[in-house]
Amino acid sequence: MDDDAPALDDVLEAVGPRLRALRQKRGATLAQLSGTTGISVSTLSRLESGQRRPTLELLLLLARAHQVPLDELVDAPATGDPRIHPRPIIRNGMTFIPLTRRPGGLQAYKQIIPPRWPDCEPEPQVHEGYEWLYVLSGRLRLMLGEHDVILTAGEVAEFDTHVPHWFGNPGPEPAEVLSLFGPQGERLHVRARPSNRSTSS
Repeated sequence: MDDDAPALDDVLEAVGPRLRALRQKRGATLAQLSGTTGISVSTLSRLESGQRRPTLELLLLLARAHQVPLDELVDAPATGDPRIHPRPIIRNGMTFIPLTRRPGGLQAYKQIIPPRWPDCEPEPQVHEGYEWLYVLSGRLRLMLGEHDVILTAGEVAEFDTHVPHWFGNPGPEPAEVLSLFGPQGERLHVRARPSNRSTSS
């Protein structure tokens, strides 16, 4: 997974619709909200439509105007609550369910890969970091350098992402994969259990 993994951008993109919903719930117009906050109507409109990224200063003014805690605007978890409240993110046909919430470092996701995805020729890529993949269900085809293998439930792969790699779902059912992504790592490719089938294409 590359560096634009679901994170801050997805949180900020959700702020606009939340601001609009709060304003409409109060029955306020953009002009009325502008008069309350001192923020121009055009800026408010761009914030709600997602055309402008919210700043802390703007969010503080809007939270005060809507009489809600700041964390409600960004949908932050309750302070001290260790539970993760994942919001599925769909990218390129795949569903990502975040399982960690701290920024940077190691990130964990559950990925749901549609049947026979993608419907194009493999295009291996390289990028910084490493990946760890554990197949929960279904089948996962992994191309890593000169290797081309099929992983099934209970099997795992870990590798340096500087090595050209690609993965997809060759099967007729969705594949569910637990993934760890991080900025560092070493080249390592292992299986959770031995397999008697061929591991080459």
